[in-house]
Amino acid sequence: MDRIPFGVSRLDTIVGGGAPPGSVVLLAGEAGAGAREFCYTSATINGLAHADSEKFELHYGDVDERAAVPDEIHYVSFTASGDELSQEIEYTMDDELVEAGVETVQFEDLSQEYFQLSAIPREWYTRETQSITDLGHGSDRRGVLAALGEYLNEHATGNLVLLDSLTDLARAPNEQMSWSDVCMLVKGLQKASREWNGLILLLVNDDALTDQEMGSLTGAADGTINFRWETGGNERDRLMFVQEFRGVLSRLEAEDIIRFETEIHDGGFDISNVRKIR
Repeated sequence: MDRIPFGVSRLDTIVGGGAPPGSVVLLAGEAGAGAREFCYTSATINGLAHADSEKFELHYGDVDERAAVPDEIHYVSFTASGDELSQEIEYTMDDELVEAGVETVQFEDLSQEYFQLSAIPREWYTRETQSITDLGHGSDRRGVLAALGEYLNEHATGNLVLLDSLTDLARAPNEQMSWSDVCMLVKGLQKASREWNGLILLLVNDDALTDQEMGSLTGAADGTINFRWETGGNERDRLMFVQEFRGVLSRLEAEDIIRFETEIHDGGFDISNVRKIR
């Protein structure tokens, strides 16, 4: 296997089937410009390949001969449950497509670890009943990074992992972690992913970060795909471009592709046009 599909058919075709195994990729962009929808589409379409081959072929087509759909798809969130995410994905894509696609997606909710040291009431982020024993052992609970590390060690090998989102980690309560912890997380993921040989997509809203913070993340990852709004006249268009990406950017440069015009429809995130150097 030379590639792991992103799940966006036209992009996968252009870059030779998907991302190189062992890649850690930032999906970075402005709010609403498509990064989150790309993440949802990647999870749903890759899940659809396992759940319903006919629907997968209809919406995606044939998988490149150099690529292989990952055995498992894991969607990790720091603030939302699987049910909440499934409902959110349905707002983006066709209900029947989502119902079939997310059936094989494994959602991991780390909101308890994320919120436990904040002032947020416990009943807001967990359905568990807090006992007197729980109150007495609050300081013994594992932190969010430890919980994430344990989950990835168990599930990341050879699989697709979507992490939603680095922005949440960057804005977590100071008691939990510092900005340097977030950067070290990405660097650690990049190193570990070489052995895991899967694909890790990290969602990040760069509006919430400084240029220096975003630069630190970009330098720590294998690739960065940017999502932007372009305003012309009375219309706004969504654009996507690959800022850097080992094994992918060179293919785009060879074809003189500088960016993609994108759209979001019932089939999820899609490429509507390719812009080339003129």
